[in-house]
Amino acid sequence: MANTYHQVYLQTVFAVKNRAAVIEKSWQPMLHGVIANLINETGCRAILINGMEDHIHCLFGLKPVASISDVMKAVKGISSKYINDHRLTEKKFEWQEGYGVFSYSRSHIDAVYHYITNQEAYHKKQTFKAEYMELLDKYRIPYDERYIFEDLK
Repeated sequence: MANTYHQVYLQTVFAVKNRAAVIEKSWQPMLHGVIANLINETGCRAILINGMEDHIHCLFGLKPVASISDVMKAVKGISSKYINDHRLTEKKFEWQEGYGVFSYSRSHIDAVYHYITNQEAYHKKQTFKAEYMELLDKYRIPYDERYIFEDLK
C-alpha cells in the first residue's frame, strides 16, 4: 500500500493449555525463533518473543493489512504443529484457547521490551495468572474470571 504509514505495536500473551509448564528451557529459544518467523511471515515485524514454561509474550509491529486474529491463528496453530511434529513434549501439545493483546505507543516500547526480556525474574515474584490479570486490570480491560486461562487439571 503506497503512502500508507503506520506505527502499531502490540504485545500478545498466550498460555499452554491448562497452563501446563511443558516448554523446556532447552528448546525455548528454538520455539521463540519459530514464533518470530511466523509473525514475520504474516508481514508483521517480530521485535521480541520470550516467555516461561507455561506461556509466551510476543512484541511485534502490526502491518495495517494484517488482522490480529489471523496473526495469532498462524502463530498458535503452526507453532503447536511444530512442537508436536518434533515431539518436544511427551503428550500432545496445545495452546490455551484465546490470548491477550495490548497496544503501545513508540515511547513505551523500551519498557515493554525490558519487561518481556525479564520474565524469569518477574515470575519469581508472581504467577502467570496474577501477571495476566494485572495486565488486564492495568489496561482496564473488563473480564470474567471464569474465562481467564484454565488452571492445570
